[in-house]
Amino acid sequence: MSRLVLVTGGTGKTGRRLVSQLRERGVGCRVGARAAVTGEGARRFDWTDSATWDSALEGVSAVYLVAPPIAGDPAPVMIEFIQRALEGGATRFVLLSSSLLPAGGPAMGTVHLWLQENVAEWAVLRPSWFMQNFSEGQHLTTIRDEDSIYSATEDGRVPFVSADDVAASAVAGLTREGSFNTDLVLTSDRAITYDEVAARIGRAIGRTISHRRLSTEALAERHRVRGMGPIPAQTLAAMDAAIAAGAEDRVTDCVEYLAGRPPVTFDAFVKANMALWSA
Repeated sequence: MSRLVLVTGGTGKTGRRLVSQLRERGVGCRVGARAAVTGEGARRFDWTDSATWDSALEGVSAVYLVAPPIAGDPAPVMIEFIQRALEGGATRFVLLSSSLLPAGGPAMGTVHLWLQENVAEWAVLRPSWFMQNFSEGQHLTTIRDEDSIYSATEDGRVPFVSADDVAASAVAGLTREGSFNTDLVLTSDRAITYDEVAARIGRAIGRTISHRRLSTEALAERHRVRGMGPIPAQTLAAMDAAIAAGAEDRVTDCVEYLAGRPPVTFDAFVKANMALWSA
């Protein structure tokens, strides 16, 4: 179907991949980001500046929703924006949430429930942890510079999912003829431990990579020392504790259902990113 899609967080981990995949398919899209953006129909968008909303939404029929990086609960500002989008003619919304956040939970869980109760066409993507945390996120520098991965996950297993698969799932949610009107937990084909992650990366690059097991408190302190605020540091560490308790140990077929192909495997991800860890 013909749509103009606004991609909020359009320069982020999933957003930039979604923009690329939409354009490859000839779908019109607008990159929503505070930084200067270029391309057809480019407009500045800032979650915290409602004066930018109407211009970003002009002519838009579908919106990819990525939470703003703000202190406190993002749900009120996101719901206000969705209401503005509906008033402007947008009809479909795809929300990036988390596998650990059900409808009615905090933050994205609140937005999820609001969409479910107030919007005719919607989908909520609930990915597990991103493979790209090891190639673009917090683990990249410690693998490259310290031959180490730090976590409080113990023997907990995670079905790490590729951001490319999340983007492909979002394409389906935004463009298919009928709306999903449900939430979808996105995973890869297999759940693995952080010990296995370290071993697979190490084998690929010819070095010993160690999984450094920390307590939840020690991991939170590590985050704080590296500049993270106390609340997000504790929250992130607590998510590792949830992994240790088995919260992420499951696999779904949602990526294949949405993207029409099997999900990226962790080994394929490692092979594609070897140069980053060896730089």
